[in-house]
Formats: sequence, structure tokens, C-alpha cells
Amino acid sequence: MTFTEQLLQELAEAGGRIVKSGSGPDLEKWPSRVAAARRSERIPGTKELYGGWCRGGYEIKLVDIPAWRLAVLAPVLVPSRLTRPHAVVRAMQNEPQPLGLTKPVQGRALRLIQALITATEAEGHSSSAGRTGSAPPSHRRRRETPHFTITAQGQPVGFLVLQEQDRTEHVATEKELAEAKKNSWTRIPRFDYTPSERLRLVLSGGQPHRAGEWADAPGRPLEEQLAEIAQEVTLRGEAAERRRLEEIEAARRKRIRWEAAMEEARVQYAEAYRVRCFEAQEAAWRHATRLTEYVSAVRTRVETIPAGQARTEAEAWVSWAAAAVERLDPLSTPPRLPDIPEPRGDDLRPFLGHWSPYGP
Repeated sequence: MTFTEQLLQELAEAGGRIVKSGSGPDLEKWPSRVAAARRSERIPGTKELYGGWCRGGYEIKLVDIPAWRLAVLAPVLVPSRLTRPHAVVRAMQNEPQPLGLTKPVQGRALRLIQALITATEAEGHSSSAGRTGSAPPSHRRRRETPHFTITAQGQPVGFLVLQEQDRTEHVATEKELAEAKKNSWTRIPRFDYTPSERLRLVLSGGQPHRAGEWADAPGRPLEEQLAEIAQEVTLRGEAAERRRLEEIEAARRKRIRWEAAMEEARVQYAEAYRVRCFEAQEAAWRHATRLTEYVSAVRTRVETIPAGQARTEAEAWVSWAAAAVERLDPLSTPPRLPDIPEPRGDDLRPFLGHWSPYGP
């Protein structure tokens, strides 16, 4: 059994993931071993072998290749001439220097854009023009405002069209040499850069899948990569839609939890309100009991007062005081549960924990 076959068998028995722990040279050999296993062509065509360092050592995983990477993509046809340019392409044609490109590559770039927009709009996406007449400075080429945007399922994907540069060794001129000799701060550039006929597309926005940039490569021009770029736009739109639906579902579940917490808070608020009323009744009863004892003592004292105006006034006071005590005594009426007032937000806050009474 070869090393790769042994590794694949071990991964199958472990459910597709193993972690090699330990120390020393044997552990350090695992990255090269995994690389050799990838080159062995024994990995199943629908699987990928991953290796990387983790907290416990070196992690090795055998995972399924996403279905979108196995899909057979229909080539995107690039027109030989722009007979009916898209509105976005027309906006670029109206510029003195479309996309900041040199004339030798302008026509090809516009035809590539026409083909890409046509292919993505056939999938139901929409397109709009951005800053169509300038090239971003070199230090901002990947962060500049897009030349055009394709929107898939609400996810905008921006495109920058860049012209690659050829680099050659710089030959210093006599003037540069003289200037450098005269001024110590003068620096003669090491390289010269000239625009090439190679193009690069830089994508921004959404979740990357295949890549974030596509460029002309030896034996594989951008024309042959447009199908992947069109698929990338669709994949980013699908990922955005999944994320949107997940956020909606998460918000729905969160609201359900909040509503349950609010219902429980209302129950606890009602019970706390009843307890407060109960305690207030007990306090009122004790207060009325003390007042009853006082009124009884006063009545006994009044009975010793000789008949006359003073006694009459005292007896009137005793009658009023007895009636007042009866009104204050909660036992003068049958006990009943109090009506619970509608709580305000701040009334429920003590029973809600980390939740807000005003929404999830």
C-alpha cells in the first residue's frame, strides 16, 4: 500500500479529518507528504485534500469539491464587432479614452465587456456603468470606483478593467546621471513600465468563490475565462441571497425568542404587582389595627367626660375616626386579586435580562 493510499484509508476511517500531533522532523514532513499525495493523482475526482497547521498539530482534511467547481460551463462568445453595443458599453465608447486604456486594447476590452454583460443578463442580472473614462492610479487599482457593475440577486459586483504593464530595466540617461551626481537625493528609477496588450479584470463586492481577479495568461486569454467570471457573478449573487434569507430567518427566530421573553416578563410583572399590592394591604391592615386600638382607647376616655359640649364634640370625633379606620382597613371588604395595569416598557425592563422592551 502506497503512502497516499494509506493516508486516504486513514481519512476514510476518521470521517475525513485527522490531526497529526507530536513534534520533531516527523511532524514537519506532513506538508510535503500532503503535497505529494495531491500530485499522486489518487485523490478521487470529486474530492480535495487540504493540509494546514492548527492548535493540535497538522490538520489534514479530505472534502467534497463544491458542485459549482465541477459544473461544465458553456463558453461565452465574444463578438468580433460591436454592432449593437449595450448601454454600458456605449457609455464607455463616448469617452475620449475609455477606461483609461490605450487605443490598441480599447476595442478588445469593450467587446469582452459586451460579451460578459450579455451572458450575465441572460441569467437575469442587471448592469450599470460607473466611472468609464479613467484608469485608477497604481496604488489604488484594486480599491477605485468600478468601471461598471453587474448586480446579481441584489448583490452588486464591481468591475475594474486594468491594462497590464511590461517592466524593463531602465537605462539611465546622461541627464539623469548628471542630476544624480549633482543632487544626492535624486534617485534613478530601476525599471521602465510600458502598457502591454494584456488586460486584467478586478472584481469587488460579495463573497468570492473562484477568485477576485482574472487576467490574460499565456495560452489562456480572458476570452476563455469569461464563463468563469460570469459564473462568479452568479455565485456571489446566490451567496448574497442565501445570506439574506439566513438573516431573515435569524431575525424571525430572534423575534420569537423576544416575544417569549416579553410574555414571560409580563407574567413576572403581574406577579410582582400582586405581591406589591399584597404587601401594601398588609401594611394598611397593621396601620388600621393600630388606629383601631387608639380609637378604642379614646372612646374609653370619652366615656369618662361629663355630659356637655366637650363630650358631644369628642363623641363626634370618635364616630368619624371609627368610620375612617373602617375605610382604611383592607379587611372591611372581601379580598380580591388586583387589576393589573398595562405595563410600560420600563416596567418590564427588570424582567427581560439582556432584551430590550421595545423590540428584538
